[in-house]
Amino acid sequence: MPRRPGGTYSAASMADIAFLLLIFFLVATTMDVDSGLSRKLPPMPPPGQQDAPNEIKERNIFVVLINANDQLMVENKPMDIYSLRAEAKEFLANPSNKENLPEKILKDIPYFGQIAVNKNAVISLQNDRGTSYGMYIKVQNELAAAVNELRNDLAQQKFGKKYDDLKKEQADAIADIYPQIISEAEPKNIGGK
Repeated sequence: MPRRPGGTYSAASMADIAFLLLIFFLVATTMDVDSGLSRKLPPMPPPGQQDAPNEIKERNIFVVLINANDQLMVENKPMDIYSLRAEAKEFLANPSNKENLPEKILKDIPYFGQIAVNKNAVISLQNDRGTSYGMYIKVQNELAAAVNELRNDLAQQKFGKKYDDLKKEQADAIADIYPQIISEAEPKNIGGK
């Protein structure tokens, strides 16, 4: 019996099929997007520097507590998440220089001259170990949004632009008036679940 010549096949179409399958899976696959918080940490103190006691008056601290049931307690009053931003803005701006809100001092700010700014306004956030991550992020977003809205309002009044569109020097001046100072305490078992 005579031997038949071996069969050959074209592999060119196999590469096309593999490429199309790769494209299909890249398009059809969903990618999870991680959510996070953008925070700038304070600079490290010089070596050998001792911590000076930093006494802050109670009126200069805006206390926000979240329990394990995702309930808010703001300044010793129950509050819902939708009221938090307005309360934080009122605390940080203190437009009427109220006695129960942060004390103000005169400070020389570029582009603004002598202006009354909060002396030591701090937002203190503490959550329970059982607080859900979703609620924690919502509270962080509301507090950051309060600062951002105050900065945007001032940028529109003074420069006619959004805060993010300002030159660095202008943005720094507004950030000096409304700094974002959020102090986070270590989570505890406050109560709830």
